[in-house]
Amino acid sequence: MTAPRRLFIEGFRDLSPIFLGAAPFGIIAGISMTAAGMSPVETGSMTVIVLAGAAQLAAAELIGKGAPLLVVVLTALVINLRFTMYSASLAPHFKNLPLRWKLLCAYGLTDQAYAVAITRYTKEPELANKHWYYLGAAFALWACWQVTVWVGVLVGVGVPPEWKLEFAVPLTFLALLLPHLKTRPSLAAALTASLVAVLAVGLPYNLGLFLAAGCGVTAGSLLSKGQNA
Repeated sequence: MTAPRRLFIEGFRDLSPIFLGAAPFGIIAGISMTAAGMSPVETGSMTVIVLAGAAQLAAAELIGKGAPLLVVVLTALVINLRFTMYSASLAPHFKNLPLRWKLLCAYGLTDQAYAVAITRYTKEPELANKHWYYLGAAFALWACWQVTVWVGVLVGVGVPPEWKLEFAVPLTFLALLLPHLKTRPSLAAALTASLVAVLAVGLPYNLGLFLAAGCGVTAGSLLSKGQNA
């Protein structure tokens, strides 16, 4: 077995325990996007192209409410800004790779793949062919997400419209949010965003969501700077 192949398998193996949390989220995402009015083809295409659960759910909700494309895209970009920090962290490890490999690594970047890879790289900074380990982890999450979203789509298509599954979208976001509300800045960000979202609910094109996100980030950042001053 060659070193690249071994590293790929190790990356896949090390990420696989995360399937226990990713699989239910993928199923709920598929159901939620179907409930928001997206067709199976649209949902499947977005899942392949975007590969970002929170951004997909937010985009699906906005699309379901008829928001303009610009608002949908900007919302997804704001939610995915954290990937710029992940990229900066991984860049030194991949700096010598050809562009085609860097593009492939960028496509597969997720919270889970980053966490698994950076943990291994911290322990073994001189690891050779380290991008193969990352790609193994990235592919594991990619495969899990594609399959489970489609399971959710199939389940969602079979659910009668009168069941009103739209509630799954906000519940999913709450499930993602609550475990992270452990510090004063994070609580301030969540409370500020919630208040602004309620007050701005009447804005056209669902701009209240975008405004709430910006205000929440600002509040959290200001409090964090105040604590560190």
